[in-house]
Amino acid sequence: MTALEFAVQDVAGALGARGVGADRVELCAALGSTGGLTPSIGTIEAVVGTGIPVHVLIRCRAGGFVYADAEELAVMNADARAAVSAGVRGLVVGALTPDHRVDVEGLRRVLDGVDVDDIELTFHRGIDQIRDREAALDTLIAGGMTRVLTSGGAATCAEGVDELASMVEHAAGRIQIMAGGGVTVGDIAALQRVGVDAIHLSARRVIADDGGPGGGGTSGHEQLDEELAAAAAARLLATGGPTTPGRPPA
Repeated sequence: MTALEFAVQDVAGALGARGVGADRVELCAALGSTGGLTPSIGTIEAVVGTGIPVHVLIRCRAGGFVYADAEELAVMNADARAAVSAGVRGLVVGALTPDHRVDVEGLRRVLDGVDVDDIELTFHRGIDQIRDREAALDTLIAGGMTRVLTSGGAATCAEGVDELASMVEHAAGRIQIMAGGGVTVGDIAALQRVGVDAIHLSARRVIADDGGPGGGGTSGHEQLDEELAAAAAARLLATGGPTTPGRPPA
């Protein structure tokens, strides 16, 4: 059965995701401009309070996923521990070596002191920068990861669907493969056919809101588009997924 996850940035997004029956949300900040960063602890606590399972992104800055700076790893470790203390169900993490392999030691430092037995761990789309993704899956399985979020190394999941199928085959149920990256409602049936365990969408729209001279040049902020989210949930249900609109969160 295919799970449904939305990337959200606020309480409104979490409530919208819960309303259409999503299984969980990935909570992040600055999604459109950076690909996502760790949100504030206040936002984490408020979204946890909505009742939907929350998996929070642990990423201290924009750019690549090579963290040679000990201070960056320490910041992400502090964020990870704070998020778990706030009641999240999972963490979304990732770190790469300079030659773009899974940085096992970096991940260990990010998760140091975190009770990982009580949460789920998702390796984020840093995996799409790894050439040998089958070897990466084996490393992540050995490290106790729950799932990976991936577009199959392509710009979008539609373009990476063949690689996603290969990853599902290699995973063989030992780790979950969650398709994410440019997913549209029209892609859902094809992604289900290749056997991914979950589908991840941002389904966001921009709310016009001029920040003025001090607003960083932005003309609005992003929020979950509830109509698009409902359409995704309905398509997943129609093609055999478990999502039921209005279902209480797990």
